[in-house]
Formats: sequence, C-alpha cells, structure tokens
Amino acid sequence: MRAALCVTALCWACGDNTAPGADPLPLPGPGSLVAESGRGTFRLGTASAATQIEDQNPAVDWNVFTRPVEQGGLGKGEYIADAARGYSLAASDLALIGGLGLDSYRFSIEWARVEPSRDVIDEAALDHYRTLLLDLRARGIRPVVTVHHFSNPTWIADPRDPTCTGGVSDTNLCGLGHPTGGPLVVAEMEAHARLLATRLGDLVDDWGTLNEPVNYLLAAYGTGTFPPGRVTVLELRDQFMPIARDYLEAHASMYRAIKEADQTDADGDGLAAAVGLSLLVADWVPAARGRPSTDPGDVAARDRLVAVVHYLFADAVTTGMFDADLDGVAEEAHPGWVGTRDWLGLQYYFRAGVTGTQALIPELGLTPCLGEFGFGTACIDAADPTFCVPSMGYEAWPSGLTALLEAFAARYPGLPLVVTEAGIATRVGARRAEIIVRTLEAIEAARAGGADVRGFYYWSLTDNFEWAEGFVPRFGLFTVDYATYTRTATEGADVLGAIAQSRQISAEQRARYGGTGPMTPEPGHSGSVQCTNDE
Repeated sequence: MRAALCVTALCWACGDNTAPGADPLPLPGPGSLVAESGRGTFRLGTASAATQIEDQNPAVDWNVFTRPVEQGGLGKGEYIADAARGYSLAASDLALIGGLGLDSYRFSIEWARVEPSRDVIDEAALDHYRTLLLDLRARGIRPVVTVHHFSNPTWIADPRDPTCTGGVSDTNLCGLGHPTGGPLVVAEMEAHARLLATRLGDLVDDWGTLNEPVNYLLAAYGTGTFPPGRVTVLELRDQFMPIARDYLEAHASMYRAIKEADQTDADGDGLAAAVGLSLLVADWVPAARGRPSTDPGDVAARDRLVAVVHYLFADAVTTGMFDADLDGVAEEAHPGWVGTRDWLGLQYYFRAGVTGTQALIPELGLTPCLGEFGFGTACIDAADPTFCVPSMGYEAWPSGLTALLEAFAARYPGLPLVVTEAGIATRVGARRAEIIVRTLEAIEAARAGGADVRGFYYWSLTDNFEWAEGFVPRFGLFTVDYATYTRTATEGADVLGAIAQSRQISAEQRARYGGTGPMTPEPGHSGSVQCTNDE
C-alpha cells in the first residue's frame, strides 16, 4: 500500500447519490489477468504485503528502522514488531479469502526471509511460501506474487548507514543509485526474482516486479521516511534520478529472469508467466488558495507531477526511453527496457491538489499537497468532509478512477490494466463497503468506455502495519485485535464477498453504497472542514 503519500487534500464538490437503474449490472466472469480471451475477463481479489502483515523478522530493514533505540534500532515511527502475525496465521487467513468467494490474492514474498544474509537461502521460508501457494491453488484462488514491495533485507541498504560511510560490503550494498553498490543491488534483485520463478513458478502464472516505484523511491531515497532513510528530494536530477534508473534496470532484469525461469503453465490457460508492475495513481487537480484552479501555472504544475508520478516508469518500460533530466522529453534510450510489461497495475486511493504558485520541489516547480512530506497546508478546502480519511490525511474520491483508467488505456493501447489496490482506512464498515461498490462502479464506467480492465484487488485483506503511519489506519476487510490477533469480518468483507459470489453488484448494494454522494461519516470528524493527519 502507498501510505507514504499522505495528502492533506480535500473535496470541494459532491454530486448526488442517485443509484443507477434497478437492474443489477453483472460483472464479467473470472479469467486470467492477461488471458487471450480479452476484455471478457475480470478478477475479484484482495491484497497484502509481506512486511506489513508477517510476524517479527529481524532481517528486514523495516524492523531495524522502527525498532526502539534502546533495543538496537533507529526508533523511526511505530515499531513493526509482529505486525498482524500473518506468517504464523497464513493458513487461517487464506481460509478467510476462500470464505468470501474471492478468486485471486495478490501478495508479496519477503526477500529478507528467503535470503536473510547475502547468498544464504532459508529453505524453510521457501517451503512456507510454497505451502501457501499450494493452499491457494487447492482453494481455487489464483496467486499474484509481487517480488519487491517496499522492503529489503538489511544487507541491501542498511538504514543504520544510509549514506554508506562504511563502504560497500556483503552486509551493506549501499542501495540503489550508489556508484558501486547500485549495480550489485540490481543484480541481486534479478537473482531473487529468478530464484522465486525457478522454485515457485509451477504454482504462479501472474507476477508483479515492483510496487508503486515512484512512491517507494521518494519515500525511501527522496524524503527518508522509509528505510534506508536517504534524503535527495531537493536534488532530484543529480541524486534521485540515478536511483530511479537503477530501479528501472532492476525491473527489466527481473522481468526477463521470470520469463526465462518460469516455463510452467500453472493453470493450463496457455500462459506460463505474465509479468507486470503496479503504479500509484491519484486524481491530481490544479489548485490554489483552497480551491480548484484554472491558472495556467497551476495546470502546468499538475501536468508535470502527473508526468513523473504516473508516466515516468510506465513510459520507460513501454518505449525504453527515460526522461532523466525531468524536462518533459524522454531522451535517454534503454533498449533492454522496451516492452518489459505484460500488464499494468494501478493503485488508487485519493484526490489531491497541486499548485505552481509555490515551488517546494524546486526542480519540478510545484507544491503537491503532501502533508507527511511537510509541504505545507492543504491546497483544497473540504466542501464535504465525509470524503476525508482522517488517519491518512487525504480525501477519498473513488469516481476519479474512471478517468485515470481511460487515460492509461488511451496512452498504452492493447495493454491490460488491473486495479491492483484500492481501499480505505476506516473503522466504519459502511464506509469500506461504499469504497468497494463505488470503486467497482468507476471500473464499470471505464470498461464501458473501452478500457481493458481485468480486475480489482481490495487493499487489504486484514489490518496491518501501514508503513510510516504505523497501526492506526485500519484498511482490512477483516479487522485485527492486536491483543489477541483475532480477525473479525467488517461490513466491507460481507459486501465484497456477496459481490464475488454473485458476480454482480445488486440494485440494493448500489442504492445503499454506490453513487457519488456523501459517504457515511467517520465518527468525530463529520463536522470538520479540514482533512488532516491529526487523529
């Protein structure tokens, strides 16, 4: 999940909540993410990431990063500890997915468990993930495996030495972008992907290489809010872009490695390995002085931000061209990157403002409303606070997904799209059900307009560790009691399960949860005119 981009951006206008017609519109039947049958395929699933749910793992960088100083860590934010104990409770969590009738599960395999020290493979960890995959297959649930989702073994980039003063070694390769260590990290990422495809490819046909690459790199290497904790955001061209170049090279290398190593068609649909990546997208709006803006400077600032956040990586893995100096023209050729994607995942959570009247990111000449990055006050005032997500500091706006899907479909014709994440942090079951139904309605509208969208994965299966936000945000279809680790179904789980089992959104569900009108309020925030991180 993309928790790093905490946005203090708010809604200003809401339509009515008139439900569509009385007859339910059926969803397409189940099928592969990239099956040859084309637009008739659609999958309904849920998602998670290993670090966010699994029991304590001292080898992962997030453990060192968040562990209290008195226990030998860096004390950055809330301690991850046992997260949601998703490693030891994996079998029962998979039963929850099966009980809902979902046909797919997107999750990651923890690199730091499989290879806790450089070139040391933990066979027990590989056996654990193989058992998980076998269980999914036995339940008729299709796995989608993300190779790299926001975490590393500490030996990739030790957060205790983020600037690599100790030099490159087997215990600290110094991370992406380092002149010596960067190429080693790329090679290690390729080797890890190859290992997973070799050992698990007979059970997996759908692979994702990277999760929200721009978001991850900005948080880990731009602002230092993720491990390893480097700060380069004020020197994007000189320091940040070499990091992005390494990550793109890692993606292309992983893509080829998976294609070469996974030659087994796990489900007999004629496709052994479909490999893609998932991007953070948002409904970025030109804004100034608390309102939407038509000022050319604000519009241009929005367009520059979209070019980087939405299209920098997607264009590079499509055309092999890279805009290394962020001037809007991709001038750097990388033939090995061309076409290294079989599908593209979009992950959508919020609407936010962008202004050009300030330039807190000088090299882009803009200020996005990113509260966690310290970029100032909200660019957009709240007209309807029910869309605010207080624990994340941003505004939910599910209907904005339609235009984004249509834009990506137009820019990359013939490329299957998947909504690999969408969800809401809330303790109110009706709000979660509203996001689910409204997101599916937005996808329906995009598909009706010709966008080839193959699936929707709700984030997340259970409550989890939300990176820099810790354990306060509750995204789970199943809420977690962190005293007992008991899982309890939410109203969102009930509604998504009913949709999955019937393969349709009923007229009753649309009338109760759908449309574009006000959402069910979050207690304690319904009267607020601001959406902030003050929880």
